[in-house]
Amino acid sequence: MGYDPQNPMADRITDIGPPHYTELMPPVIKANFGKWLYHEIVQPGVLLHVSETGAECYTVRVASARLISIDHIREMCDIADKHCGGYLRFTTRNNAEFMVDSKAKLQPLLDDLKSRGNKFPVGGTGAGVTNIVHTQGWVHCHTPATDASGVVKAVMDEVFEYFTSMKLPAQVRIALACCLNMCGAVHASDIAILGIHRKPPMVDHDAITGLCELPLAIAACPLGAIKPAKATNEKGEEVKSVSVNASRCMFCGNCYTMCPAMPLADPEGDGIAILVGGKISNSKSAPKFSKLVIPFLPNNTPRWPEVTSVVKRIVDVYAKDAHKYERIGEWAERIGWEKFFEKCDIPFTIKSIDDYRLAYNTWRTTTQFKFTSHIK
Repeated sequence: MGYDPQNPMADRITDIGPPHYTELMPPVIKANFGKWLYHEIVQPGVLLHVSETGAECYTVRVASARLISIDHIREMCDIADKHCGGYLRFTTRNNAEFMVDSKAKLQPLLDDLKSRGNKFPVGGTGAGVTNIVHTQGWVHCHTPATDASGVVKAVMDEVFEYFTSMKLPAQVRIALACCLNMCGAVHASDIAILGIHRKPPMVDHDAITGLCELPLAIAACPLGAIKPAKATNEKGEEVKSVSVNASRCMFCGNCYTMCPAMPLADPEGDGIAILVGGKISNSKSAPKFSKLVIPFLPNNTPRWPEVTSVVKRIVDVYAKDAHKYERIGEWAERIGWEKFFEKCDIPFTIKSIDDYRLAYNTWRTTTQFKFTSHIK
């Protein structure tokens, strides 16, 4: 018979696929599914949900790295077994959440987490910095222009006080994508850290015919910068290859995805751009895309000092200058983007704010752009 959503396990003949989500719910959530009246933030990192039945669920949110060891996961499971009946959940921003069904169980859980040092920092709720979501970086991805976990660790160390507190005007979401294909949410984050390539792909004429299907490599380019060409390999033989029109290339790495003989990574050309002002929320204003404010910062490993200092500076200035409930983009638009650059001590360039080549309708082409004393 056909699939019955009311009885999903009926007549199931394989174990393929995940278990039904209700099997993984803590009992208090399962018993009160669809009955929650309201929720509130009791303290940074602790949420309280209250049901119409009077039941309560306290959720403790702790930060976690995106890449964690098996030992760390086992320790989380031990905490969940001890305090939460074995239930544990992860959020899309790499947090782990422990849930208990009474206030009496809350403090022992918090004390246990605190006793384990800085491994399980509680926070990431309300008017603070949420845990940074990021992409693969140098660990796994084949087209990154920067690392992911390393940059996020360095940045989070600088803004950690804002994660464990709620003293900002509104929440600040920071995201990192290690290339402009943007597996991360950098297109709509308050502060976005974006890895960028600045040089076109190299072409390995010795390997390309053996590794690549040339029509796929050519078709992969969104701007038509690649075309078929004849080339000479190291043996002096003429081979079928491709050529790259550097003036049309936007350094996206799609060609390398299709053709490993067209590597894009470069120690000097790769770096980081900073974008600001994006958001998904529509509570005070419409959702916004992030805007470019710094076109390039170098990959100075292992702590990325240029990146961490500018992110910390933006958050500090925003914390002092913005109105309550005002997101970073809303604050910048209220004071004017010119003042944003001035207050945050960021050099203004012709590439700043609206740099997308097809975004003519958003360019500030009128005389309303005010060149302040900071912008020369």
